[in-house]
This record gives sequence, C-alpha cells and structure tokens, in this order.
Amino acid sequence: MAKHTVIPFGPQHPVLPEPLHLDLVLEDEKVIEAIPSIGFIHRGLEKLVEKKDFLDFVYVAERICGICSFIHGMTYCIAIEEIMGIEVPKRADYLRVFWSELSRIHSHLLWLGLAADSFGFESLFMHIWRIRDKILDIIEETTGGRVIFGSAKVGGVRRDVSREGLSAIVKRLQAHSKDIKEVSRVIIKDNSVMYRLKGVGILKKEDAYSLGAVGPTLRASGIGIDMRKTGYAAYKDIEFTPVVEAEGDCYARSLARIREIFSSIDIIRQVADKIPEGPIETRISGFPNGEFFARTEQPRGEVVYYAKADGSPFLKRLRIRTPTFANIPALLKLLQGCQLADVPVLILSIDPCISCAER
Repeated sequence: MAKHTVIPFGPQHPVLPEPLHLDLVLEDEKVIEAIPSIGFIHRGLEKLVEKKDFLDFVYVAERICGICSFIHGMTYCIAIEEIMGIEVPKRADYLRVFWSELSRIHSHLLWLGLAADSFGFESLFMHIWRIRDKILDIIEETTGGRVIFGSAKVGGVRRDVSREGLSAIVKRLQAHSKDIKEVSRVIIKDNSVMYRLKGVGILKKEDAYSLGAVGPTLRASGIGIDMRKTGYAAYKDIEFTPVVEAEGDCYARSLARIREIFSSIDIIRQVADKIPEGPIETRISGFPNGEFFARTEQPRGEVVYYAKADGSPFLKRLRIRTPTFANIPALLKLLQGCQLADVPVLILSIDPCISCAER
C-alpha cells in the first residue's frame, strides 16, 4: 500500500494573491485529495446590515472585494430596488452596464498578469498591468475612484457620463485592445505556457454542472450560462454571446477570460451607441419591506444577493453567495489526481477571490 503524505499549501504562496489554505494528500507526487480551509480574512460584513442604514450599506457591499466592487454594490442595489418597487432610469441602467464591463476588463487583466507572473514572465506581467492601469484611469475619470467606484446607489447611479465621453472612451479601449492582443498572444501561443495549461485540470461538462461551477470556469467546460443573458440592468438591450470553450482545461479557462475582455469592449461600444438621454437616479422614500434574490454576473461568475427587510432602516438579513465560493468544489475536483507541480496553476485557473468568498 502506497504511503500518503499530507503537505500544506498556503495560506502564503507566491501564486496566491489572497490567503487560501489547502491540505494536500499526496501519493508520491500525485494529489489524492485536497482539503480546504478558509476564513483567514472573514470580516463579518453581512452582520453589518443590522447596524448600517440600508442606503449606506452600498458602501460596505462595494468593499466586500476591491476587484469586484462595483458589481457587488450594483447587485445589492438591485435587490433593494426590487423589494421597494423602484424603477431605475434607463440611462442609469446603461451606465451600470458600462461600469460593470470596465470592472470585468480590469479584473481579467489583473488575472492575466498574475498568470504571466506564475510562469516567470515578469516583463509580461508588468506590460499587462501597465495596460490595466490605463483601464483604471478611465474608471477614475468617470467615477472618481480607481478600485472602489462609489458610483452605485439605490435608485440609480451617482455620476453621469456624456455620450461624447463614452464615445471617446470606446476609441481608447479599441486602441488598448491592440496591446491586449499582443500580450495575450504570449499566453495563447507560447509553447512552454501551452505545455503547462493544455490538457491539465480538465473539468468535464457534467462535473462542472453538477458541482455548481460558475463564470468562465463553467463556460470553459462547454456550458453557456451567463447571468447577463437574464437581462438585468440594460443587458436586455445589448447583443452579445457568452464566451464558451469546450475543452474544460486550464488553457480553455485562460482563453475564455481573454476572449471576454474583447467581448466587454464590444458591449461598452453598444452602450455608447444606445444609451438614452434622461435622469440617472430615482428619488427614494420609505423603507424596504420584503425579500428578494438578486443574481448578476461578476468577472468570476454568478453572484447571488439575498436581502430580507421588515420596513425599518436596517435590513433583517443579507446573505451573499460569491462565485469563488461556488467554484471551490470544482477546484477540489480538479486537484484530485493532478501532479503537485500543477497545483498553483490549477488554483489560479479558477481566478480565486478570497475576499469575496469570506467577506
């Protein structure tokens, strides 16, 4: 009988941007089982709904995670708006889509840079983050913040962007897309990278579905589920096709995120073309009373906000299901049977966001 060895992976590791701990059960160099341990940065943010006014909690929701900040705040706002029966102005819905897609672009570029760094491509890492910095410049110009947008509010948005301003941003994004294609070509075409990614960590279509995987992790296994197609905000007026790959390996998950960057740029182009004139917010009166599940698409996949209110300024309950938490079972499945040397790449392939998962 082979002897099993248990070694710890994390919470500190060069490939991990945030702390995640795994106990890896090994048979020689082969991983037999991975046992996760989370909770290193749990902050109890859901409990704060009992102490923060329902309008002020938008700021807390945005700080659940810096990378996914705007979509966290927007999803919370959607839940409250549905409970209160608030009709959000069409222009605000388009601006929400605009900032959501900027968030998706900068998140995927952040991941792409970390992927390059994990392969030892330090110069490529810096080039990718240089491009990402230009996306953050656009976010800062339109919201005032580079990471925490602060532009979502119950009833609409806090800031407006003119049609001319949106058109100018589209031209800048299209110019940046040339640089993105150049740096992403290394990940897609480099032989050493393809050797580490192709055929590694295959998540079968049926496993991805049964384990509840979401986002690019799910769509890279051939399942085209994308919450944006449900038509929240202004997505019902936007024409796009979810990016789907069939192979289900690390290479497919990488390719899906790269292709989504260009899909997001096209969505922003449509926003600039179609955005209507009008107000950007609806005046709020009264307090929420009821409950609602809001579901949106973060860069890493579907996020679910459950809000319950009783007619007071403070919510009774808020529960959040984040995409990284949903993808952990799929990650554990991927790790079973892999080689120890492939563990960092497999973890990075689901683009973990531990701040979101632990809150």
